Amino acid sequence: MSKSFILILGGARSGKSRFAQQTAKRLGEKVLFVATGQPLDEEMASRIEEHKRMRPKNWRTLEIDGKVGQKLKGQIGDAEVVLLDCLTLLVSNILTREGREPFSSPSTGEDEGEGENGEAISEAEKQVMAEVKELIECIDKHKGIFIVVSNEVGLGLVPENKLGRVYRDLLGKANQLLAQHADEVYFMASGIPVKIKG
Repeated sequence: MSKSFILILGGARSGKSRFAQQTAKRLGEKVLFVATGQPLDEEMASRIEEHKRMRPKNWRTLEIDGKVGQKLKGQIGDAEVVLLDCLTLLVSNILTREGREPFSSPSTGEDEGEGENGEAISEAEKQVMAEVKELIECIDKHKGIFIVVSNEVGLGLVPENKLGRVYRDLLGKANQLLAQHADEVYFMASGIPVKIKG
């Protein structure tokens, strides 16, 4: 099996996870599934359970909500395929860690890069980029297939609150960085995978 990094992007309910799982099944028997979602409410817990039901029983699962690159060291073992679902929630976890929501006030028309908010945004960006760079290092060291799922959140309306805008921007930057390193990139639209790189 050759080494490869596959990035799968798309909107909500576009078929990203299903396609990622089909791809993982096709490419290897020993699959490590890395779940980043946290069951913070009933609806999210229900989604997580739905995703668990979709996965083959013989897949190994790790639940990691941050520092994925670090925490995967020594955990990959003999996995032929590592499937991380998803970067979207990983970035969300960073922005809301320890209940922190520093940019949640509605826009006042002031420059969002100034004062405490500017510092908080800068710190959040550093943390997100560090997370992605550590993940890329982990991907580079893996000898098999690595699949990452992420949402493309920049195609809709401009979010009305600052946290939403910061989240959209940071996830967009993270996706770009991963796409630069990926061997293949797919964009999902209505359950149909469209190959855009590789």
